[in-house]
Amino acid sequence: MDRRLISISHFPADTTEPLHEVSVGQLLCAAAADAPDRTALIEGDPDPSRRRRWTYDQLLAESEAAARALLLRFVPGDHVAVWAPNRPEWIFLELGAALAGLVLVTVNPAYRATELAYVLRQSRAKGLFLVREHRGHDMAGALAEVRSELPELRHVVSFDDWAVFSASGRSSAARCGELPGVSPSAPVQIQYTSGTTGRPKGALLHHRGMVNNARFTAVRGRMGECWINAVPLFHSSGGGLAVFGPLWERATLIVVPQFDPGLMLELIEAERVTFLPGVPTMLLRIIEHPDFERRDLTSLRAVCSGGTTVPAELVRRIEQSLGVDFSISYGQTEASPGVTQTFPDDSIDDKSSTAGPPLPQTEVKIVDTVTGETLPCGEIGELCTRGYLVMHGYFEMPEETAKAIDAEGWLHTGDLCSMDDRGYVRVHGRTKDMIIRGGENIYPKEIEDVLFLHPAVAEVAVIGVPDREWGEQVAAFIRAAPGIARPDERELHAHVREHLAHYKTPRHWRFVDEFPLNASGKILKTELRARWARSAIDKIDPSV
Repeated sequence: MDRRLISISHFPADTTEPLHEVSVGQLLCAAAADAPDRTALIEGDPDPSRRRRWTYDQLLAESEAAARALLLRFVPGDHVAVWAPNRPEWIFLELGAALAGLVLVTVNPAYRATELAYVLRQSRAKGLFLVREHRGHDMAGALAEVRSELPELRHVVSFDDWAVFSASGRSSAARCGELPGVSPSAPVQIQYTSGTTGRPKGALLHHRGMVNNARFTAVRGRMGECWINAVPLFHSSGGGLAVFGPLWERATLIVVPQFDPGLMLELIEAERVTFLPGVPTMLLRIIEHPDFERRDLTSLRAVCSGGTTVPAELVRRIEQSLGVDFSISYGQTEASPGVTQTFPDDSIDDKSSTAGPPLPQTEVKIVDTVTGETLPCGEIGELCTRGYLVMHGYFEMPEETAKAIDAEGWLHTGDLCSMDDRGYVRVHGRTKDMIIRGGENIYPKEIEDVLFLHPAVAEVAVIGVPDREWGEQVAAFIRAAPGIARPDERELHAHVREHLAHYKTPRHWRFVDEFPLNASGKILKTELRARWARSAIDKIDPSV
């Protein structure tokens, strides 16, 4: 890692760590050849008696059977969608599609019929793998509602019938022959963005990007030999880093069907887990769980969080309570997804206030949001990145792709960041989240970090809300810490004023029992804004 000092917010790509020109399938085959008898995958079922296990040799066999079964129904280059929660068969399908040269389209299992129809139609999916029901949602029924709108959808397979599907691949080995060669530059997945503005966009990701990004992240994080993952597999971290990272490390992956803090604690103890990934909300639920103190968690070595800003106090709390190296990463789907990450031996200050420097082979700069000029170190602007990690583009959306990736290959993230003279990046929020009050730019993360320091605050989200006089005002949504008296508004107001200027102090306060979250565990600020707009009462707090 080149740690030379810089004077402007432009960090050239560190090329000392090489890129590996391998596909997902080549990575899987190499792992199985190196460690055929090592446990590769464990099903994190709540019932220990139902936990299935696969060695690397068995994982390769399952994935090759899936690949051959797919090639009986599709041809290389076809798009096949998966609409299901976490399960081992999801991973067999993911690896099988990669071996077969297909493009996997990942679909959020929370989607309803119209959302499903949009993604399947826009992605030109020719196949769909699904569960019939999830959390009371009749997914088979939802598909039936919109099937007539999907003329390109030829094959639908329920995961309930996976054994039959997989068996067709095993019996067809002779007919299929060798699996096709797949280039590292070939597309591997279409991951849909959150769609906070307009329809979701399908980021077309390639083997080289996802495979190398997982390796760089795993190496920097020193994550060890047993990973646990409850992050949704349809997400770029859950289905990218958490699947391909263990392959690089020849590590064991425990795939958990859905996040449950008690189950996570039991599995960490029982399977001697070394690495725990999760967004802040997940980590908070784990350390607040009644079983936390009685579980043996001494096997844990590393915890990594990202996907949203991480309050400084939470970083310190995790490291102290778990005795682990905490790593903060920053990225987005369009970047495969990791862009920056802290080192395990970084200072507590760096780990609690920055997202670290760029990963290897990753060029980063901070630019003025109006002029596009690269800014001096310390100034806030939009983060742009360039290199192997950038997506091919948004599938069949050339205009949106041109807005995101400029003529010089820079991906414009839409995130407000700053960079210090070492290349360490601080995330200040999304450009759309910035609050402009009376001409003053206010960054919600700065206020959230201060509020999180208050012992009675468990979670916080700050947004801008319309104001006739100032244009926007600051509103804070608070979830109080359990077992502590709920703070009143004047107390919180005074706490913020101790640390920040008057115009940054929230004018409005709302207390919530739970935050609205997306499937990745991120707080949905769009929903908070919608709730505010629907509210008939404008609750005024202490004047600033």
